[in-house]
Amino acid sequence: MNWDVIQGKWKQLKGDAQIQWGKLTDDDLDRTEGNREKLVGVIQERYGIAKDDAERQVDSFYNNHAT
Repeated sequence: MNWDVIQGKWKQLKGDAQIQWGKLTDDDLDRTEGNREKLVGVIQERYGIAKDDAERQVDSFYNNHAT
């Protein structure tokens, strides 16, 4: 599977993303449109973490939801 699965289900998964990354606002999540790179960038910005760390978190989210 690829990230398209997440993008296709983004409206349903936004709530789970908000639980995982509580600092992200609805506007932040809407702006990402389920796009992996945009989500990584927003997480980096809000949490002040390195890109590698944000990517690991997003990959973990993907692995938990791409079924």
